[in-house]
Amino acid sequence: MRKQEVRTDREACRAYNADSPAEQVKALVDLLARNGGRLLQAPSKMPDSPLGSQSNGKSLLGVGERGYLNPLALPCDLTCFFLRPADSRIRRHCEALLSRVGNDPELGSLSHRLASLLLVEGLTDLQLREHDFTQVEATRGVWHSARAIPLDRLFLPLSRVSIPPRVSVTIGVAGIGKTTLVRHFVRCWARGQVGKNFSLVLPLTFRDLNTYEKLSADKLIHSVFPNAGEGNLEVTTPDRVLLVLDGLDECKTPLEFSNTMACTDPKKEIQVDHLITNIIRGNLFPEISVWITSRPSAAGQVPGGLVDRMTEIRGLTEEEIKACLEQIFPEDQTLLGQVLTQMKANKALYLMCTVPAFCRLVGLALGHLYHSKLAVQDTELPLPQTLCELYSWYFRMALGGEGQDKGKVSPRIEQMAQGARKMVGTLGRLAFHGLVKKKYVFYEQDMKAFGVDLALLQSALCSCLLQREETLASSAAYRFTHLSLQEFVAAMYYYSASKRAIFDLFTESGMSWPRLGFLTHFRCAAQRATQAQDGRLDVFLRFLSGLLSPRVNTLLAGSLLAQGEHQNYRAQAAEVLQGLLRPDTAVCARAINVLYCLHELQHTELARSVEEAMQRGTLAGLTSPSHRTALAYLLQLSDICSREANLSLCLSQSVLQSLLPQLLYCQSLRLDNNQFQDPVMELLGSVLSGKDCRIQNISLTENQIGNKGAKALARSLLVNRSLTTLDLRSNTIGPQGAKALADALKINRTLTSLSLQSNVIRDDGVMCMAEALLSNQTLSILQLQKNLIGPKGAQQMADALKQNKSLKELMFSSNTIGDGGAMALAEALKVNQSLENLDLQSNAISNTGVAVLMRALRVNQTLSSLNLRENSISPEGARALAQALCMNNTLKHLDLTANLLHDQGAQAIAVAVGENRSLTHLHLQWNFIQAGAARALGQALQLNRTLTTLDLQENAIGDDGASAVAGALKVNATLTALYLQVASIGTQGAQALGEALAVNRTLEILDA
Repeated sequence: MRKQEVRTDREACRAYNADSPAEQVKALVDLLARNGGRLLQAPSKMPDSPLGSQSNGKSLLGVGERGYLNPLALPCDLTCFFLRPADSRIRRHCEALLSRVGNDPELGSLSHRLASLLLVEGLTDLQLREHDFTQVEATRGVWHSARAIPLDRLFLPLSRVSIPPRVSVTIGVAGIGKTTLVRHFVRCWARGQVGKNFSLVLPLTFRDLNTYEKLSADKLIHSVFPNAGEGNLEVTTPDRVLLVLDGLDECKTPLEFSNTMACTDPKKEIQVDHLITNIIRGNLFPEISVWITSRPSAAGQVPGGLVDRMTEIRGLTEEEIKACLEQIFPEDQTLLGQVLTQMKANKALYLMCTVPAFCRLVGLALGHLYHSKLAVQDTELPLPQTLCELYSWYFRMALGGEGQDKGKVSPRIEQMAQGARKMVGTLGRLAFHGLVKKKYVFYEQDMKAFGVDLALLQSALCSCLLQREETLASSAAYRFTHLSLQEFVAAMYYYSASKRAIFDLFTESGMSWPRLGFLTHFRCAAQRATQAQDGRLDVFLRFLSGLLSPRVNTLLAGSLLAQGEHQNYRAQAAEVLQGLLRPDTAVCARAINVLYCLHELQHTELARSVEEAMQRGTLAGLTSPSHRTALAYLLQLSDICSREANLSLCLSQSVLQSLLPQLLYCQSLRLDNNQFQDPVMELLGSVLSGKDCRIQNISLTENQIGNKGAKALARSLLVNRSLTTLDLRSNTIGPQGAKALADALKINRTLTSLSLQSNVIRDDGVMCMAEALLSNQTLSILQLQKNLIGPKGAQQMADALKQNKSLKELMFSSNTIGDGGAMALAEALKVNQSLENLDLQSNAISNTGVAVLMRALRVNQTLSSLNLRENSISPEGARALAQALCMNNTLKHLDLTANLLHDQGAQAIAVAVGENRSLTHLHLQWNFIQAGAARALGQALQLNRTLTTLDLQENAIGDDGASAVAGALKVNATLTALYLQVASIGTQGAQALGEALAVNRTLEILDA
């Protein structure tokens, strides 16, 4: 951290002589401001802290969900910068703290998820610009693979040469558990388990700070630390202080770092947002560590240059989702299984269940649904297929008074209809205007302004929707249990109000051009949502569309909706939504949200037609803006695309360009046979260079990519951290393109497989690749088939293999390396200890080259597969092969198809097979083998215990040879596949094989 200095005696005496608590606070603030948070410590006594002074059972130790402690209640083994009370007093404070935070159910069995966070390098465009739902949907609920940092090291240096972070930001979508994380940290800190380098933690929430218009730094400290205590002070070694600012997204005024005047006076009262800005900048309390939690979009208010460390809370794993449901249904395993099965059946909902708050909401709603089916004995009651249907079931549960008692079914929904409508109407108006203004926390004055009856907030319905929490200013703050509930209630209000409103409901003053009729207001809402660049109205519009669904109307009819209300507008609303799909350059998230809205409306014809075209391979004919948007939607949601998005033979450059933002999140992407040229690679390179990019595998085979396109891809590999497989087969990148990719491999640390087959890279290109392998230690598969590579290129690759320790597969087939290249590679095999698969098919290798390769195999201990098909290996070379097989214990696959072995060579190999204890696959197809060699192989099979596959196709072994092999099958118990097609086998041979099969119990494939 920054250099720390010892306080002067004058400063210590000034704090020592302070008489009243207020003066001591001022002295404390002065010390913090002038000396960077230097801490004071005193063993003397202190007055009791006001643990029970707050109403509704709350105290400064903890309020509602935020549940923050009074900094007076600290463990006795931690030093503090305030006057320390007697040990017994501190112990009582700690007991009170732990009794409040420790009993929180959210800190129970799932707290291990918060034991570590993901260390990220900054905010992505998706996080900055899109709704939280969109972030989870686009990434398919899979968080970035990032380094994990344990909670107990969250504020420590990452290495011995680095310093602790001053400003740390932890991000997470709504409901992911940011506040739970803070409470978990505070609890662990109070127990002395984490944050031992902090002598004091000052937790604050922005909903607390929202109650102030202006505040000074010393009053900020006093608000969270009202009684500094009495007694003597003593000068101690300075320790660190942590200021926690939880919920930046709930700050009523956005932080504007560019327009805020600097303030260094801790006594000066300024606007709260200006105060926080100056603290983050370090103008006030420069030595205090600051920890901010926020939703990703709001975290972008803090300039990246001021953030020393950014972390992200990961979502639930599949096991944790199940554990979350077990907390909801602890004693009903049958119901638990039904709910979990239904969750997994709806992929879109299951993705969102990685968010804990949403998972609990879904669990409660589905649990109520299954209880209802059981109560009315209606097994045909439809299960929710859309988001709006799910929330309708949640509301039915709330109307039945089941917010707390999850296991009972109440018949009172109809009786409560009138009161529920009134409450949802007033709460909906509050929710809607809050959504428009980006306001998610409400206070009593807000409630009164929108006509919310505070007395009715204790109802069962409200307890399922709202959470009431006390602030440090002793006023109540309200927020919806989850952001999506605010959006649903807002949509309910808009849906009902639009039938009588004559002005634009989005206009705060209520004055606008007249707008009459539901459809007019629906069109206005759709336009507003598509124009909101941050996507904050996306889910609101989904709910508004879903309320037009017949199934939702049936679920809520008589309670919150009128029977059949607005149902005649459903088709027209679908037309309005589809009319928003304009031919923009790129398909944006707003356009994809229109498809989600159509799904909520149960108008799925567009998406279904594109999905069917994908399955039939006829996408090329669907190029309209609506079809492009539907394709982008399916790339996010379809099960087909989740495994691999196959867009081969169907994309033009313009269509690809419009889909670029969505391709970022495809894990596996096939773009083969699309006639893509170099300009398209510039576009794809921009995608691969994006911080958001999740593409792991991309195939671009059989396009028209030249060296310029390869250079564009190479530039992206310099910064890309997701791509592991790149397939460029059958293009024309040439030596220059290969050089660009090789230069990128010297820096890239993620690519593990690269195919440059049929790209005319020649010796110059392979020389560049070999040079890259000298430093690259991640590439494990390199395919260089059909590239006009000669002995010179093979020599360069062999030299690289002597040093490289990562390459496992080298595909060199269909080149012209000859005996010289084979001999060079053989020398490398004597040294290399990583290569497992070597493909030298069709390389004009004769007996000379094979003999040297086999000498290398005698000492090599890693090669398991060797392909020597279509070379010029005669009986002499076969004898060298046989000698190697007698000594080698690692080779498992040997392919000698289409050589010149004849009977002599095959007999030599057969003898070796009888002794070998590692070979599992032997291919001798088309080698002029006759009955004599077949008899030798039959004898070998009676001895061998490892061979599972033998290929003797296109060899004239005849009936005698077949009979010999059949005789071996009666004894052999390991062979599972035998290939004898076109082997001149007649009736006698076939009969012998049949008799063998009657005895043999292991052979699975006989192809004769």
